Amino acid sequence: MSSTLERHSVAVGDLLVGEGPAVVIGGRVSLRAHHGQVDAHEVLGEHATLVEPYSAADLPAIASRADAVVVGSSWTRDIPLVRAAAGLGLPVVVERRASASMEEWLGLAHYCADAGDGRVILCAGGRLDLGLMRAARAASGRPVLADVSHDVGLSAAAVAAGVDGLVLDGTGASALRVAEEAVTVVGALVRPESPATLPECRQAIDRVDAALATLLERRAALAGIVQRIKPVGGFAGRDLARERALVARMALRAPSLGEARLAPIMNAVIEAGLHLAEERSDQ
Repeated sequence: MSSTLERHSVAVGDLLVGEGPAVVIGGRVSLRAHHGQVDAHEVLGEHATLVEPYSAADLPAIASRADAVVVGSSWTRDIPLVRAAAGLGLPVVVERRASASMEEWLGLAHYCADAGDGRVILCAGGRLDLGLMRAARAASGRPVLADVSHDVGLSAAAVAAGVDGLVLDGTGASALRVAEEAVTVVGALVRPESPATLPECRQAIDRVDAALATLLERRAALAGIVQRIKPVGGFAGRDLARERALVARMALRAPSLGEARLAPIMNAVIEAGLHLAEERSDQ
């Protein structure tokens, strides 16, 4: 097992996993569901992203049509198939078997890296052990994916825990939106980025703006509740001392902006909330 903590990044199609923003990989395909009774080329069509083989007979189709091959959690002990899959020349996604220790999981990933070209991504699904996933990421330096196909509601928690991407086995619009919202909003809060190009910078700013908009909407809703509770609401009930204290606390989190720059920003936010509360009270 590698002793270096150097961070690895692996390209899966057009996505870079392990560096920059967390990603969403939809449409994972498992050929095991077909039990070898359907030609893999027909199942995969012209292109597929993550594909798990049923047997070695599926590997030529995966090599020609897939962006990455999945070493599935149900057959990680089938060493001949593991070795053959790892040798395709594709990135290898190594799923953790439910009962496997972190050492076993990382040992298999190391085996796949040696049998292939070194491009290996860790993946876990089912009942996610986010602590173990964080530890595996730190110990190996390899990217980690969370398969949230069975519970897309875990997407935000997984991104907050530091996974490099989310995997879905279908392309349902609703589940995809939940996953994309998690990597956008939660990722903007917890995942540092160092974009190198103007488009990458703008995309990173867009993610932060999405998080800001989400928080501003929530703040406006809470401010509306405050207005209904306060003895004197609206602009007449503003507490300027509290507002100054709020700006001072925010400056501790945003020292580069400081109180002088934050004050007009928060004044605009507060006034927008008060105007909204007044409009709603008139309806």
